[in-house]
Amino acid sequence: MTAHRSGFACFVGRPNAGKSTLTNALVGEKIAIASSRPQTTRHAVRGIVNTADAQLVLIDTPGLHRPRTLLGERLNDLVYETWAEVDVIGVCLPANQRIGPGDTFLVGEIAKLPRRPKLVALATKSDLVSKQRMAEHLLRIASLEDELGIRWESIVPVSAVTSDQVEVVVAELVALLPDGPKLYPDDEVTDEPLETRIAELIREAVLEGVHDELPHSIAVMIDEMGEREGRPADRPLLDIFASMVVERDSQKGIIIGHKGERLRQVGTAARSQIAALVGMPVHLDLRVKVLKEWQRDPKYLNRLGF
Repeated sequence: MTAHRSGFACFVGRPNAGKSTLTNALVGEKIAIASSRPQTTRHAVRGIVNTADAQLVLIDTPGLHRPRTLLGERLNDLVYETWAEVDVIGVCLPANQRIGPGDTFLVGEIAKLPRRPKLVALATKSDLVSKQRMAEHLLRIASLEDELGIRWESIVPVSAVTSDQVEVVVAELVALLPDGPKLYPDDEVTDEPLETRIAELIREAVLEGVHDELPHSIAVMIDEMGEREGRPADRPLLDIFASMVVERDSQKGIIIGHKGERLRQVGTAARSQIAALVGMPVHLDLRVKVLKEWQRDPKYLNRLGF
């Protein structure tokens, strides 16, 4: 009888390297929000991939960055804690970008870990480049072994958008896991609480098209949530009351927009995503709150779950 494997892997990479999109592609369901904005992922999201003889738990972590706030410091601490606990790290190195100082810094930090997880290089966004460019990219990735004193267990080109080689990535990660029992039930795709997933979908909708200075300043809290009472069984409705938290009054104005137009767009986009997640229509009541300098205030950070 074949042994069962189980364990943890995480993806690392520069902002917009395709980490969250790849996590969602492997899990087969949207569990991590994706955006071109740096620091979109704010906590360790777990996605669960089941195969015939293994269970792979993926952790989508925030990107490592130079922190300018207490929130930034806490996000970096979370990254290092995750690295110390996983069995495998998949380093996302997008094929449509040259490998730069940010990438070598990241891999260099992993190389310093006292207990280094096994490493797999993932040449993400393979659908965006020619075969010749991919060949050059793979050679450059291989050269990092000698340059940084690491060892790649494998180097895999992959496109999460076209699903090209996604199954190969799963197979490579699973092969590096230790023998072990299932850690989660078969039908579970994430251990993220539903409220957290809903808050993240709202934040993703807010991040679309906002100004550069805003993304870091936005947090979302679910104030109240529950099925509306007195509805027929075949016509349920989920009521959600949520607050979008920003740091300044000027940011509140940006999110609300002219005559509330921007806020309506956010509500429409978030509502359709949430309805798909919960499998029923949703009434979404969105408010905007100002908590001055919340990213630097331990009291506010604790209240917002950081």
